[in-house]
Amino acid sequence: MTKLDKLEMAVASLPEEEYRQFRRWFLDRDWDKWDTEIEEDSQAGKLDFLVEEALEARNRGRLEDL
Repeated sequence: MTKLDKLEMAVASLPEEEYRQFRRWFLDRDWDKWDTEIEEDSQAGKLDFLVEEALEARNRGRLEDL
C-alpha cells in the first residue's frame, strides 16, 4: 500500500468535524503555495506581460471600472 493509499484511507475515516478541519488546513496550505508561486513568478518578471496587456488596453480605452 502506498503512502497515498494510506492517506486516502485515513482521510476517508475522519469524523465530519475533523474532516472539515483537515479540508480547511489543506485549502489554506494550497492557497499559501499558490501565493508563493505567484510572488516568485512576479519577481522573476514572468507576469510582466499581464501589466503590458492592461496598459495597452487602458491606452486603447478598453478597460472598464469594476
